[in-house]
Amino acid sequence: MTGRKIHLLTVLLCLCQGSLLWAQPLIREVVDTAALQRSAAQLPRLQSLLISQHGELLFEEYYGGRQAQQPANLKSASKSVISALVGLAISEGFIRGVDQPIADFFPDYQAVLATGQKRQITVGNLLTMQSGLESTSNRNYGRWVMSENWVASALGQEQVAAPGTAMIYSTGSTHLLSAIITRSAGMSTREFAQKYLADPLGFRMAYWSQDPQGIYFGGNDMEITPRQMLRFGQLYLDKGVFGDTQVLPEQWVRDSFTPHAESPRGQGRYYGYGWWLREMDGILVPTAWGYGGQLIFVLEELATVVVVTSDSIPGENRRGHLASLYRLMEEQIVIPLRAAESRALRSSD
Repeated sequence: MTGRKIHLLTVLLCLCQGSLLWAQPLIREVVDTAALQRSAAQLPRLQSLLISQHGELLFEEYYGGRQAQQPANLKSASKSVISALVGLAISEGFIRGVDQPIADFFPDYQAVLATGQKRQITVGNLLTMQSGLESTSNRNYGRWVMSENWVASALGQEQVAAPGTAMIYSTGSTHLLSAIITRSAGMSTREFAQKYLADPLGFRMAYWSQDPQGIYFGGNDMEITPRQMLRFGQLYLDKGVFGDTQVLPEQWVRDSFTPHAESPRGQGRYYGYGWWLREMDGILVPTAWGYGGQLIFVLEELATVVVVTSDSIPGENRRGHLASLYRLMEEQIVIPLRAAESRALRSSD
């Protein structure tokens, strides 16, 4: 999809969100929560399902012996958190902006950055998975995390596309963002996250793994509870506001939910700043996605946030589980809400 088409799609989405805001149906009046609970209980890998609307927690269930206070490993959904931290680092003046070259932060890797077009790679390219570097994920993931220096390995990947021209999903990109936060802010990414994100949202960071040099894993292995995931999603639904505080710049939220790249993983999927944008019932739903079924859905026009956590241990039914989650989300939450919305609009004519 061309940049112009993506831009037009975004404009149409925003227009729909603004014009339909007053017609939002209420979950408790529309969604069959008993049927939803029966469907959820049939998913053996599911661990939690939470739904809030207008900031009110309306559905909260745990499965497989899980409890509310147990942290969940976000897996790659932590990439959305890393994106928020980059936005905060920019607002605090540690990073100039998304157009700043990443070479500014790695003076000790200038020889590596001298190859290909690596000096042209920007912070924004990393956020949108368009660095042009060979992926460190999928078949390359094991070799990358077994390397002695993850930052050096990520920067040393072959340049396979010009920066800003193609989406190449790579956890190495978000790990470089974690290193940039650490280097620019003069504190670990975890300390930064606690000070500028977790403290304002009222919780403590739990377990979070590090690379061999002590850089916190930028894009995996971050643990927070499902309720904290819901709070993070609510922050984005409320345009960066929590309580009476503008925690995250509103423009950052808007930019994060803007399609900056078309995903090669399937039709109707795009990528913003660390957020997937997945088409459901004709609308693009910003989604924080993590391996095995760790998900935060932000339904802006319906004032709703949905959180899902799952068993992430590899198994035969893992792929089928993810498809079942998307189907449950679309068929039992999104479609009923949007159908009620349409009826409300017709009745007002």
